[in-house]
Amino acid sequence: MSEKLINAIAEMDDELAVSVVKDLIAQGTDPMSILDDCRSAMEIVGKRFEKGEYFISELILAGEMLKAISAEVKPLIKQEGAVKKSGKILIGTVKGDIHDIAKDIVVFMLDVNGFEVKDLGIDVPVETFVEEVKSYQPDVVALSGFLTLAYTSMKETVEAIEKAGLRDKVKIMVGGGTIDAQVCAYAKADGWGTDAMTAISLAKQWVGGK
Repeated sequence: MSEKLINAIAEMDDELAVSVVKDLIAQGTDPMSILDDCRSAMEIVGKRFEKGEYFISELILAGEMLKAISAEVKPLIKQEGAVKKSGKILIGTVKGDIHDIAKDIVVFMLDVNGFEVKDLGIDVPVETFVEEVKSYQPDVVALSGFLTLAYTSMKETVEAIEKAGLRDKVKIMVGGGTIDAQVCAYAKADGWGTDAMTAISLAKQWVGGK
């Protein structure tokens, strides 16, 4: 564990964080250990956001740091074959919503926790989700959204997946800062969450039970 890296990320020092990662790589540090430190740091960031100590601007910066660190570390993981993917997850921000900060963090965290993740991006049409469920054959579909209008898009997406005869083949989670149990029930999803750690927990529970 590198306390220096964890603190750099948690304290929003992006230049130091990337510099520390490069030093750790040069020292031959296990790339998965670096990603574990990132995960630990993001837990701190998430808690500070929940407490109102950090705001959207910090989440944006955290997301950018994760992208930069990922660019340094992921090639090493692929070379070493260090990660055995444990399940496939299809994720995207639903039609009518363009928020992607939280989604990008979830994608990163799922990736470093051993899942194969396909990110469809933002403002994803219902039809695209259905097509991708057919071709990608994921274990889990994650529908992201922040705006209230996203709730209807989530519901319509789940209904379309069901109409296509694919509902019993996947578990569906809905997520975002405004999502709650009521929205989950309205969309007829299997689970919900407001942060990356909940998404990971649900994914592990569902994929592990297959």
